[in-house]
Amino acid sequence: MRAMKNYPYVITVSSEKGGVGKTTLATNLAIFLKALDENLPVSIFSFDNHFTIDKMFAIKGQKTTGSVADLLLETPGCELLHTGQFGVNFIPSSTALPDLKGSLKGPMVLARLLANSNIPGVLIVDTRPDLDIMTQNALYAADRVFVPIKDMASMDNCRNIFELFDQRGLDRKSLSLVPCLIDERIKFDGLFKDQKTLLKAFAINRGYRCLDTFISKSPKVESLNTNPEGRIYPILTHGRGTDVYGQFTALGQTALEEFYGTNEPRSLLFDKWLTEEDTRKKEAYFARLTGLKSECLACGAQLDKESRVSYYCESSDGASNGFMEADCFVEFLIRAVFKIDRELPADDPTRLMIAHTAQESVFVLNPADVENGILDFHRFDLRGTSLLKKQYSIALPPERDEFTGLLQGSLAGYEGNLRDAFLLVHPVNGESPEAILLDENYRELNRLKKRIVAQL
Repeated sequence: MRAMKNYPYVITVSSEKGGVGKTTLATNLAIFLKALDENLPVSIFSFDNHFTIDKMFAIKGQKTTGSVADLLLETPGCELLHTGQFGVNFIPSSTALPDLKGSLKGPMVLARLLANSNIPGVLIVDTRPDLDIMTQNALYAADRVFVPIKDMASMDNCRNIFELFDQRGLDRKSLSLVPCLIDERIKFDGLFKDQKTLLKAFAINRGYRCLDTFISKSPKVESLNTNPEGRIYPILTHGRGTDVYGQFTALGQTALEEFYGTNEPRSLLFDKWLTEEDTRKKEAYFARLTGLKSECLACGAQLDKESRVSYYCESSDGASNGFMEADCFVEFLIRAVFKIDRELPADDPTRLMIAHTAQESVFVLNPADVENGILDFHRFDLRGTSLLKKQYSIALPPERDEFTGLLQGSLAGYEGNLRDAFLLVHPVNGESPEAILLDENYRELNRLKKRIVAQL
């Protein structure tokens, strides 16, 4: 049962090979789907910049606002749909897409956008003839991928799509080859008597799913795209009586059967996953929050809203974490690391320099040789590049010094001994220090920690 929110069933048409009839397949499939089921909402947009979608579906005099670029910039898809000719909705194309490639962080962006798009029914996505990041996004978001092939060269190219699915752990079953532009006048001697039979045999031999339905090469159909009027005519209205008309009817029926046989389209499943992932992130964040020590790890004073927190501390084993006030940690560096015994006022140049350096550094206190009272002290930049390594003598129990005071508060183990771990100190924004525990920031902190561990 479909939820109240609309989740599109996505059909992506993709091929790395140009000239295989990809856009003709996408646009005419949309029209035939609408003709076969007039109550079914059918929408289409293109990641290519040839504006064929707009020429086919835009109604003369129609004012269009927004484009597929706005979809990638987080505008809900349902707000960008325009009612087009033949009852097919379309999102206008855009020349700005190349500038947006860098904003697509990974292949799951479109899947997320479509999960929140509220687009109903079937959505067809036309792609560029390459496997760039936008095409990868269109493939990842698809319930069904139609890959048009017309010869062995285009079949060889589609191997990359199958390999991409294998690399991403996606189900190959959603990929279907569609023989297109098949010249039925060409016949062969032997077992494989024509192009479509030969292509299907090669496809099966390579483990590819190939539809029985194929699209013939037709001079009449080709004239629908190239004519003195400069218009693009659909096969539904201008190709009646041709074999291609019947072939698109069969392809549309196949797509409809799959649509109605899918209880939960990929966009719905992805939305569920996003919700679960969001819940998991929140739970993990609150777990990290509740594990924080309530006192400053440097001086032991209780932290409150008035505290000037500027540093986050975490043991490498994850068993303890907390914050330190800015002045407390700077004072620790002055006395324990720089061995300055005299009092430095707040405006002292040396104190200001140490405070500034600390805000641009990550520190590691590693009690590498506790039995002999030796501590490795490291300073890294915020990218994890080593800037300094020194060894310091630390007091042995029951004696205490600045080092042992900080280490006991974070690395204390059985019977007061220090655990086999190190303490990492990272600067934070004093206005919202807890932000470092949010999922994305904490993930980056863990990546930094791994880079540091590799160097210790």
